[in-house]
Amino acid sequence: MTDKVIENNQVVIMGEIVSDFSFSHEIFGEGFYMVDVKVARLSDSSDIIPLMVSERLLDVNADYRGRNIMVTGQFRSYNRHEERKNRLVLSVFAREIEFVEEIEESAKSNQIYLDGYICKEPVYRKTPLGREIADLLLAVNRPYGKSDYIPCICWGRNARYANNFHVGTRCEIWGRIQSREYMKKLSEEQVEKRVAYEVSVSKLELLESEEEGPIRA
Repeated sequence: MTDKVIENNQVVIMGEIVSDFSFSHEIFGEGFYMVDVKVARLSDSSDIIPLMVSERLLDVNADYRGRNIMVTGQFRSYNRHEERKNRLVLSVFAREIEFVEEIEESAKSNQIYLDGYICKEPVYRKTPLGREIADLLLAVNRPYGKSDYIPCICWGRNARYANNFHVGTRCEIWGRIQSREYMKKLSEEQVEKRVAYEVSVSKLELLESEEEGPIRA
């Protein structure tokens, strides 16, 4: 049962460690730490992806900055309470880590597969230049009754297709994890730069619709 659930959320990223480790939390005496990984895009830009690592996988007191790694795991979320409301926090949860000498330009350095349920009505829109976009929020089941809530963004034909989905629709998604900076207005005078994480969808398929899934987020 557990293995089957894990198969519905699969991530592989390859990139460069660009930060020190910072403590996140502890469960049953096992400490978990955060570290940033810089993952190149096909263009000259890159994404900075937060990675959650158990102290049992790596020496979290060591300095690995500049080292290249390949990580397999899951894309996970949790709600952090701040400013009188919950904020969705996303990171890659590492299950296996391997150091690599170099990352070839042709390597598939950022891949994600998700199998989950639409838990909010899709938001379809067009940019000023006419590009079609659809935002989805996908609930992906975890063991023990938990779910991860993953924002996904579709483009073009995929956006038109996703616009017909409804809450409760089950679908499969393939794509890549991307980071995106935005400005958060805290007050009339105060604005803060933040980073959002989402799945940029390259392919999606509809599975059996309206099956019993997680409740609406």
